[in-house]
Amino acid sequence: MPGSSRIIPNGLSLLIGLFGLLGCSASKQASPHAGTTAAPYLGPTAYTPPAAAPAGPLPPVMLGIDVLEADGFAQVKGKRLGLLTHPAGVNRRGVSTIEVLHRAPGVQLVALYAVEHGLYADQPAERPVADTIDPRTGLPVISLYKGNVTKPTPAQLKGIDAMVIDLQDIGTRSYTFSGAMKKIMEACFEDGKEVIVLDRPNPLGGLKVDGPLLDPQWMSDVGRFRVPYVHGLTMGELALMAKDEAPPGGLVISDRARARGKLTVIPMRGWRRAMRWPETGLKWVPTSGLIQNFEAVLGYPMVGLGCILGGFRHGVGEQYPFRGIAHLSVKVDVVEKELRALDLPGLRFRRVNVTDAKGKPAIGTYIEITDYDAWQPTELNFYLMQLACKLEPKNPFAAASAMDRRTFLVHVGSTAFFNDLVAKGRNVDVAAWLKLWRQQAAIYQQESRKYWLYN
Repeated sequence: MPGSSRIIPNGLSLLIGLFGLLGCSASKQASPHAGTTAAPYLGPTAYTPPAAAPAGPLPPVMLGIDVLEADGFAQVKGKRLGLLTHPAGVNRRGVSTIEVLHRAPGVQLVALYAVEHGLYADQPAERPVADTIDPRTGLPVISLYKGNVTKPTPAQLKGIDAMVIDLQDIGTRSYTFSGAMKKIMEACFEDGKEVIVLDRPNPLGGLKVDGPLLDPQWMSDVGRFRVPYVHGLTMGELALMAKDEAPPGGLVISDRARARGKLTVIPMRGWRRAMRWPETGLKWVPTSGLIQNFEAVLGYPMVGLGCILGGFRHGVGEQYPFRGIAHLSVKVDVVEKELRALDLPGLRFRRVNVTDAKGKPAIGTYIEITDYDAWQPTELNFYLMQLACKLEPKNPFAAASAMDRRTFLVHVGSTAFFNDLVAKGRNVDVAAWLKLWRQQAAIYQQESRKYWLYN
């Protein structure tokens, strides 16, 4: 990658020196709040924005698009706009940002840009998205996902003055939307186009930071920021980090393009770092086929990594994606006994029985979060990896093909941990790794405070 050999001169450089250094699904399965239980999920569906704003009181949090509208669209008037968004790009009334900008007086929306899953989330993970015409507005839709996140060309940016980005992230490094934002920022700055990010909440809140950092050699579509797996930043804050930091964590562009690049972040109003999604009052709009609700958002960093290699699978039948756990060959009572013996803080396990797509019964274990403050989002993954070594005939990490090894590493990010799993299997000291990563995460969080837009 161009510029990857450069030394980061500020900010997170302390981390790199100190440490010696999932499509949107983090697992290979086809692609809440404490005390609550997820409703059964029956399969991916495309989201259709409401035809009219719902009646009733408005949520207390104003999103970036709401603030832009409240300010009379002052930051975008007189500019020809491109818009990178998806179905979760809605205002607090639930109206699509596409519709808001298309109808706004004095605003000239000229092109739409699509990420993984497509403009209306009707495409499966990792499937190329084609260029098309948006039937609702008649605007061209330019796909930036052709099986991988692509950097837009000057021809694809022709005709716009500024790129507006309104993407709802889920606070986890391997979700591809933050990487798509970074790639389009690089292209826009190189081509002299302004980037305007309409900020949105990190649904996990802005205080949870957890999991391993990403080794620079494993940067890819499922990880373009050198951050812990749960990073604690909003999209606007990530954009500020990308512009400020040098490669490989920051934008991979020339110093001249970085200096002249114009980034405008429209912050939210009413959001605080301690807020989790339910406290925002906002309705969750599915961000991809398996992230239909906040329960899945919580589960994604909790089990997705633990299901990449070995026999564990997230979900039970086609239900409870990222919140249910089952194993291909180990009986559920054995799995439950092992999980309960871990005595992980903030978690409780219970058995669930469902019917799969073929009408056959399926049994698995549902993971409840009983104490959000005590819960460590990524912890369970690494114990699942250890259990896979213990319960399966062969160490699945030692037996991994080169392709599977790469898939694991671009998501998890730590070569040293993978090598330890290969060498020690069931005897890997998970607790020691978790302690190290928490120490690193604390330093990262302190260093990343300079990008915080909210307290």
